[in-house]
Amino acid sequence: MGTVTLAEAKTHLSQLLEEIEAGEEIVITRRGIPIARLSAVESPKKPFRPLADFRRRLPAWRKPSADLVRDLRNEGH
Repeated sequence: MGTVTLAEAKTHLSQLLEEIEAGEEIVITRRGIPIARLSAVESPKKPFRPLADFRRRLPAWRKPSADLVRDLRNEGH
């Protein structure tokens, strides 16, 4: 973990970001007191699938939704 002053962070931000992308963690200090920690953002494990793909994998209902809702309402659900 590296430590830099606020002035150094402002001056060398691009270089610090390259170090962070390489896995380094940077602490920024102001007057010798740590004020922030910079680290890489973790990417999601799996990308989200589009809703259309999800819907395609659902089983088809044998009757229209309106009928299902009406049946549930009549059953007291």
